[in-house]
Amino acid sequence: MTDPRQFRRFRFVRHAYAEGVAELVYAFDDGEELIERITFPAAPALPAGREAAFAAALQLLHLIVGVSYYKAGVPEQIVIEGDLPDQDTAELLDDLYLHGLAEFAYRNGLDLRGRIRFPHNGRRAAVPPALGLASRTLVPLGGGKDSLVSVEAIRQIGVEASVVWVSHSPLIEACAERTGLPQLHLQRELAPGLFELNRLGGWNGHVPVTAINSAILLLAALIYDYDTIAFSNERSASAATLEYEGQAVNHQWSKGYAFEQGLQHWVRQHLAADLSYCSLLRPYAELAVTRAFARLGSAYFDVFSSCNRNFRILGPRPADRWCGQCPKCHFVFLALAPFMPKPRLLTIFGRNLLDDESQTAGFDALLEYHDHKPFECVGEGGEARAAMHALGQRPEWREDALVARFVSEILPQLDPAGLAMEPWLQASSEHQLPARLLPALAVIQGQS
Repeated sequence: MTDPRQFRRFRFVRHAYAEGVAELVYAFDDGEELIERITFPAAPALPAGREAAFAAALQLLHLIVGVSYYKAGVPEQIVIEGDLPDQDTAELLDDLYLHGLAEFAYRNGLDLRGRIRFPHNGRRAAVPPALGLASRTLVPLGGGKDSLVSVEAIRQIGVEASVVWVSHSPLIEACAERTGLPQLHLQRELAPGLFELNRLGGWNGHVPVTAINSAILLLAALIYDYDTIAFSNERSASAATLEYEGQAVNHQWSKGYAFEQGLQHWVRQHLAADLSYCSLLRPYAELAVTRAFARLGSAYFDVFSSCNRNFRILGPRPADRWCGQCPKCHFVFLALAPFMPKPRLLTIFGRNLLDDESQTAGFDALLEYHDHKPFECVGEGGEARAAMHALGQRPEWREDALVARFVSEILPQLDPAGLAMEPWLQASSEHQLPARLLPALAVIQGQS
């Protein structure tokens, strides 16, 4: 087979939906077809009047999911066989592939600027009508603290909601069961040929998974009749990991506010006037979310995990939900520490990560001390420094090895004015929440 890096064209071949299965087909040059399938279990018949919206959502799903395959070759030409998307859709995709693959490009020494150009038909979409979608909310569940905060806030305001997740994960299934809410478990089956392309030397790296799941859930909302998709992406996700040769590189770009705004605008221009795509946690920094989880999430302390090694497609997974070595483990431990009794936190993790000198480099990266923020879904360096500074003032924490090191070595180099915790706990007014979900903000803030 050809070296994937020598491909000249990436083709969106066709897409189809039948009996609850979306089939998405791709190919490089004239090579073998790469077929991905997404299953919507017990899918009812699509209600009359939603056909145009469904067709638009299915096409967008095909075009967004293609990012997982395109990256294997990064060819010069993107080809869409069949109907071309309109100009707004092409612009959304140009942004998604450029910024969503920025980390992938940085790590592989590539520059995708000027290379990604989705063809389009030159037209703009006509604004769609309301579809009469039911006043119900889909809450994507990831098994970590963020989505569980959303679940509990929504529960407290009495909004009808279901939890939803994509692909197999015993950890997420356990959390879903604990919520007591209706569950929707969707399945994503990657084309086996993708792994063969990787074996043959194809480019590999991070893709904007949140964008892929968002496109899947737009289709799900139309199929199962929900008018709101409420993710749990906090405002810290919008902060770039680093800047490289004039381009911001953000591991979490598809969790950021720019993508959320772009996709919601697309939804209102192409799908339905009464379908909302938003993030319930958008007004909050990570520290505010961890504070809320410490207060709202006690029912999940023995089942949740934010350690991404639990969700690997390939490779080993931690035996006890927390590997204790990765940036997510480091950050969640540090961010929860100011808001949770120390014995409870040590019980959750099974160890004290802040009293382990072998973890020094990992925590330094979180603090942006001699290193940039990790390529992971973690908070900003300022949040990590504020949390560590707060622990340095507490008797139960200040003797631990990494806290003591922060106080003696790092703290003297910092401006004390930038170490306050309170600014990170305040809510921003920046969000796209429908009126029905606004009362949840008071729950998250601890005001109800």
